[in-house]
Amino acid sequence: MTSTDLMEAARTVRENAHAPYSNFKVGAAIRGKSGKVYVGCNVENVAYPQGTCAEAGAIAAMVAAGETEIAEIAVIAGSPEPVSCCGGCRQKIAEFAAGDVVVSMGTTGGNTMTATVAELLPGAFDQSYMGGSK
Repeated sequence: MTSTDLMEAARTVRENAHAPYSNFKVGAAIRGKSGKVYVGCNVENVAYPQGTCAEAGAIAAMVAAGETEIAEIAVIAGSPEPVSCCGGCRQKIAEFAAGDVVVSMGTTGGNTMTATVAELLPGAFDQSYMGGSK
C-alpha cells in the first residue's frame, strides 16, 4: 500500500466518524512496521471531552492486533487546510513511532502537508523520564 492508499484508507474510515456535536469528521490510517494498515475515526460523546480521536482509535486497533510500531500515518479531515494531530494524539503517536516517521495530513478537498513525528512533537516526553531518582 502506498502513501496515497494510506490517505485513501483514512478518507474511507472518516465517513464512519461519529461527530454529531462538532460535525467535524476525522479519519486516520496507520501502517504498522509489518505493513498492515489500521484505521480509526473520531467518536464524539455528549459528555465532552470523553470522545476518542481518530489517531487514538487507529493506534488502539494496531495494539489490539499485537503490533506496537508505527511506520507511517495519514490523517484527513473536511477542513480548508490540513489538520495537525492534537497534542494528546501527538504524544500517543510518539509512544509508538520513531521521530522520523512521516505523518501525512490531508483535507477532503485534496490539500496535503507532511511532517515527521519529531517536528510535530519536539522534546516529546518518553520513558527515559520515568527512570531516575525519587
